Amino acid sequence: MDIDTVLWSRLLTGLTLAFHVIFATVGVGVPLMIAIAEFMGIRKKDPHYTLMAKRWTRGFIISVAVGVVTGTAIALQLSLVWPNFMQLAGNVIALPLFMEVFAFFFEAIFLGIYLYTWNRFKNPYTHWLLTFPIVIGAGMSAFFITTVNGFMNTPEGFVLENGSFSAVNPVAAMLNAATPSKVFHVLSSAYMTGAALLAGIAAFMILKKGISSYYKKSLNLMMAVLLVFSLLTVVAGDVSAKFLAKHQPEKLAAAEWHFETERGADLLVFGWLNENQEPTGAIRIPNALSFLGFGDFNAEVTGLEEFPVDEWPPLLVHYLFDLMVSLGFIILGISVLYFLFKFWKNRNEYNKWLMRGILLSTPLAFLAVELGWFYAEIGRQPWIIRGYMRVEEAATSSPNVVPLFFVFLLLYIVLGTLCVIVLRRLFRGNSAEAELERHMQDIEHLAKEEGERA
Repeated sequence: MDIDTVLWSRLLTGLTLAFHVIFATVGVGVPLMIAIAEFMGIRKKDPHYTLMAKRWTRGFIISVAVGVVTGTAIALQLSLVWPNFMQLAGNVIALPLFMEVFAFFFEAIFLGIYLYTWNRFKNPYTHWLLTFPIVIGAGMSAFFITTVNGFMNTPEGFVLENGSFSAVNPVAAMLNAATPSKVFHVLSSAYMTGAALLAGIAAFMILKKGISSYYKKSLNLMMAVLLVFSLLTVVAGDVSAKFLAKHQPEKLAAAEWHFETERGADLLVFGWLNENQEPTGAIRIPNALSFLGFGDFNAEVTGLEEFPVDEWPPLLVHYLFDLMVSLGFIILGISVLYFLFKFWKNRNEYNKWLMRGILLSTPLAFLAVELGWFYAEIGRQPWIIRGYMRVEEAATSSPNVVPLFFVFLLLYIVLGTLCVIVLRRLFRGNSAEAELERHMQDIEHLAKEEGERA
């Protein structure tokens, strides 16, 4: 029996990326939330916000540990599963891969310092400043790895000679045409998801234990951040669509089932394809695709007819695209509704239905991120390096990829289970209220020690 090693290679990489992106998103998004919470605590002299930063940091470290393992798995699989890709492009993407590792170590060093220097500085802003390299390091990790993905979509910075990439300019390869829109979208969605995660935790605790000052403040703060970054994510999506219209028109056309080049193209929402590959049951928004792609309702949008059929992305990306966009607007709607209730007289923004909606926004945000990455990867098919190397040319021919898939599947099950267990043990029986009381006692003790030294 012949083994389809290309299929198994794609399954293995897809599994790894789907698992890793959860922890990568937390790793990028949560540090900024920690920095904002600590700043609010110092500015308002409110120990609730300081406690948020402390508790979120402890949970964040667990996600970092898991993210390191899954990130290492991706690096390992690049060589084991996609050897031909690395042979062709390894010298082009080596710099961003190295810089991503450097950015992680930069973040990890300051994370350790930050964790163990609480209440060690007379000026609390000194400790808060340590969040800057953590936030920057996390963001730069996302930046460098995203440039690799950008290169795979719009390869630049080399000359093709005799089937090899030569005269390599790694900086030009990193700063390819896809980088600005992709980095903007990745960072804004990560910060949105980080805020949605922490807001969802606060909403869950309010539903479970009732309103407390700690979770009320946590929810208000994170919902404000969620509103800002959900709006920015919508803007980032618009920027990405305009990038696709110009640089990857086949990807946008596949997402919208746009088969014929035309002016004033309609935007199709959901629906299905009939036997003749014609969209059926879709909601048509007149001229909206032209506006989405070019900011002009009468602009010409390239159709799939302009490309060979064997270079069409799978048409199922239409559903991935629509679901991703729909979830983004749902999350934005929930955050807007929360503040409407907050500033609307005689409305309770902590009612159970709105709390349930906020709690639901947490998995929806992660699902939107997953769908976005699946659309980015599947929408590039059949290419692994657009225009230069197909996926089937890049994959390993070794049948060992099959047992490797199950080894990594087991690893991710174990890691996921351990992560949940450790997080539960970390916070179970350690309520925010009890910890706040201990925190205040620690502050009084330190103040007493300072007084005695004086």
